[in-house]
Amino acid sequence: MTMTSWVSSAKGDTDFPIQNLPYGVFDDGMGARMGVAIGEMILDVAKVAHGLDPALFAAPSWNAVMAAGPDIWSALRARLTDLLSDEAHKDAVAPHLIPQAGVTMQMPFTVAEYTDFYAAKNHAMNVGTMFRGPENALPANWLSIPIGYNGRASSVVVSGTPVQRPWGQIKGPDDDLPRFDTSKRFDLELEFGAIVGTPSNGMVSVAEADEMIFGYVLLNDWSARDIQAWEYHPLGPFQSKATATTISPWIVTKAALEPFRTTTPERERPLLPYLNEPAPMLYDIALEVALAPEGGEETVITRTNYNQMYYSAAQQLCHHTTSGCAMRVGDLLGSGTISGPTKDSRGSLLEISWGGKEPLTLTTGETRTFLEDGDTLTLRGAAQGDGYRIGFGECTGQVMPAPALPDWAQ
Repeated sequence: MTMTSWVSSAKGDTDFPIQNLPYGVFDDGMGARMGVAIGEMILDVAKVAHGLDPALFAAPSWNAVMAAGPDIWSALRARLTDLLSDEAHKDAVAPHLIPQAGVTMQMPFTVAEYTDFYAAKNHAMNVGTMFRGPENALPANWLSIPIGYNGRASSVVVSGTPVQRPWGQIKGPDDDLPRFDTSKRFDLELEFGAIVGTPSNGMVSVAEADEMIFGYVLLNDWSARDIQAWEYHPLGPFQSKATATTISPWIVTKAALEPFRTTTPERERPLLPYLNEPAPMLYDIALEVALAPEGGEETVITRTNYNQMYYSAAQQLCHHTTSGCAMRVGDLLGSGTISGPTKDSRGSLLEISWGGKEPLTLTTGETRTFLEDGDTLTLRGAAQGDGYRIGFGECTGQVMPAPALPDWAQ
């Protein structure tokens, strides 16, 4: 029998049933606090976490809980599950439930460092084919190593934060010299973010890396393709990826996703032993992206699944430690763009419009090759269980016009 909660809105069609219990930070006008989503409500965690150190809930951030380690993670989840499923606790707990409607969601944790990967084969093949042809689409190292770059923790923002179109240095194929201009090829990337909950000291195995992960968020790696095309030789993405990285406000714990584990694909080239997985490390999570022009109806522009990844977050984290690079509590790992095998499952407009050559027609009748000012992007994701759904909520951001250029930069 499927477990249920006494919270009425946590039954039936909801992203946040008792099986989920994701963690966030909310402000209802009474100050920012740590909360857990249950149905259409938020439970003020500090008010009910009896038996746990109050210092864990003193700051509006989940970093202290993460740093406390897996035993505390398990104890807190067990406590919350009991409180929200057993009717005997209803009278004591109900006063500490706040409707999600009307609250402001904040960053659920402080990002220590941010690394973004390039780890879905369909995406790598699509991008490589566009620029190098199908015979040279994958870099020579791609089937052996999780490729990534170190991004900017300061650029990570919570869902709902407006994103300004960036300025940057651009040089088109017909330009003699570069120019300083606003990005005309601003794009989204549908990704999944893994949050490191315990630090590393030296190299860790794939199994150990999996144990270090506290939970997951949806992630939009906003990308200025025209800036990227000029800057990425020879060291890869830089300013083209520094505008913003939007994450969903709820951290879905690894514990909630355990029933949805699935395997990475069969290897086309044997991996080196340190990257071998001892168990399934991916998850079966359906994902989609919707685009809504300003004042217009949204169009779902892609549907795919996290199971399309060639490398899991645990493999990425393991590889990250091989140089002796210390991983810290609150490190965020972006999966890389998640694209499926068909056009309607591609995770970026670069792929959907095939570099701008095949415009996308929206429900409104408008077309897009890349993002226009006023466009709102919404990422959604959920794993479907037997009688319940583990959802992530929404990860949204609206593209705003570029700021005025200072006189000294003209």
